[in-house]
Amino acid sequence: MIHSDSDPTHISTPEPVPGMGGLVLDEGCAFRVWAPHAEYVSVVGSFNDWDADACPLRREDSGTWYGSSLQAREGDAYRYHLRHESKEFTRPDPHARHMENSVGNALLWKPKREFAGPAFDPPTLDRLAIYELHIGSFHVRDGEPHGTFDSAIEKLPYLRDLGINAVEVMPVAEFAGDLSWGYNPAHPYCVESAYGGPEGFLRFIRAAHEHGIAVILDVVYNHFGPSDLGLWQFDGWSENGQGGIYFYNDWRAGTPWGDTRPDYGRGEVRSYIRDNALMWLQEYGVDGLRLDMTLFIRCFKGCPGDAADDLKEGWGLMQWINDEIRREFPKAITIAEDLQDSEWLVKPTSVGGAGFHSQWDASFVHPVRGTMIVPGDEHRDLDAVATAVAGRYDGDAFKRVIYTESHDEVANGKARLPSEIHPDEADSLPARKRSTLGAALALTAPGIPMIFQGQEFLEDEWFRDSVPLDWRKLETHAGIHALYRDLHRLRLNADGHTAGLMGQHVEIHHIDHERKVLGYRRWREGGPGDEVIVLFNFSHQSLDHQRVGVAFAGTWKARLNSDSRVYSSDFGETPVFELNAEEEPCDGQPYSIATHLGAYSVVIFSQDPE
Repeated sequence: MIHSDSDPTHISTPEPVPGMGGLVLDEGCAFRVWAPHAEYVSVVGSFNDWDADACPLRREDSGTWYGSSLQAREGDAYRYHLRHESKEFTRPDPHARHMENSVGNALLWKPKREFAGPAFDPPTLDRLAIYELHIGSFHVRDGEPHGTFDSAIEKLPYLRDLGINAVEVMPVAEFAGDLSWGYNPAHPYCVESAYGGPEGFLRFIRAAHEHGIAVILDVVYNHFGPSDLGLWQFDGWSENGQGGIYFYNDWRAGTPWGDTRPDYGRGEVRSYIRDNALMWLQEYGVDGLRLDMTLFIRCFKGCPGDAADDLKEGWGLMQWINDEIRREFPKAITIAEDLQDSEWLVKPTSVGGAGFHSQWDASFVHPVRGTMIVPGDEHRDLDAVATAVAGRYDGDAFKRVIYTESHDEVANGKARLPSEIHPDEADSLPARKRSTLGAALALTAPGIPMIFQGQEFLEDEWFRDSVPLDWRKLETHAGIHALYRDLHRLRLNADGHTAGLMGQHVEIHHIDHERKVLGYRRWREGGPGDEVIVLFNFSHQSLDHQRVGVAFAGTWKARLNSDSRVYSSDFGETPVFELNAEEEPCDGQPYSIATHLGAYSVVIFSQDPE
């Protein structure tokens, strides 16, 4: 019914509608906001001439305020007007799904899950091949200042043909300005306006799914902001000059990115974060989440093992989020970036673990990059590489994501692997050879492989949000791109003879420290078409007649030789095609084959299925 004959901007509903934020209804809009210390709250917007008295909200028992307006419509700009003690001020809606920009007004918007298309089944962990990308720099059209969801859509066929079946998208929550990595979320429920806003993100997700590509979204809950932060002192209350109701208001607020750690012990804040995590799956249809730097959710100062640094409230929040996702979205994927090599991140919550499906594996990337970067072959530590290849968490190889490049590994004082190998000539022969050798390790070792945007065509220097990928390198380094494509085909058993690369099992059965050769067996169930032999040469010398043990008699075919001139005209290539196993025991196996190995190269063998 009408609130008053003289003021038809308000409606009084018999039962308040559920939900937080600006809620678009069949008639008008409803509003609910948490502001426990406010003395007065109203909604001001383009629909009521920004009049602080036109649409007051009424206080509810839980510290929230609620009301509705018949005049408000989807697309209208709005803010909350609040009074606390003697101060009056406005704040953007903490639950707003759409904003003009990071310092602008919230915009009323109704979620449109149907825009993301029908339900999509992401690949299982053993079949994942991830490509990490940053919307703002991945593909920038001529004449445009930065990338958008729509420009990224244009490259999805390319990713599909590369063999990618999941993209891990760096954060898209509204951040300060138009250029950012995204790890400074100013408005956690909004999609970045410079990228195309919520409808642009929905188009991107639909297009990715149509190309068979899952979307894993990076989210940031270890801190908010710190700039353009609408949550800061939201209802006017704070202590010690800190952030108010959404944040710790003492030393616990401190993080490496500012004093803006959310208060994980406060029920309303826990729900705010939990609901945000679920929103991306419920309203956008993303297929998984990667939580940024969980170390600072579970530890105050990033000192795991120090009982005084243990942030139990944060650990419990991660458990809650993972349990809720597993219950409501059993096929969704959650990944932790913790980088402390703790298997408790991926143990089930039933035994006290955090419940993530997988985590970024620091114990893989650091020794592998170190082995590729060191100048002298005599310093290449094959034992460190072997340990990295054989690693797993909680007894499961797929509870780790393995890579040689990520946004963190190629910035913050570090560079792309080819540039680390040869700073003055990133496309030199050693840089091409050793960087692709690292990629071959990531794509043949047990785990979930991931590459970073542009890695597949030898992008150099270091990652910056202001510098788009140089897609001209795709033509210059077409052979390197082909090598990544062929590695992905083998990793995903596209041709039916390398099923072992999707398996749990690995045996490092061949290490020759003098010649710098490392070999391992990979298998899923075992037998021809399943068992795979991967043999690496970590030296600048090509090797003839390198013998390696194999489990079965018969013909072993070289499925990939990274030294092939198909990949570069200056590679060495002594062709390796197929070899017959000899009854000469080697490496603990009853048979063996002897092959040529090019400098800084890998050869991958398997048998045809029976």
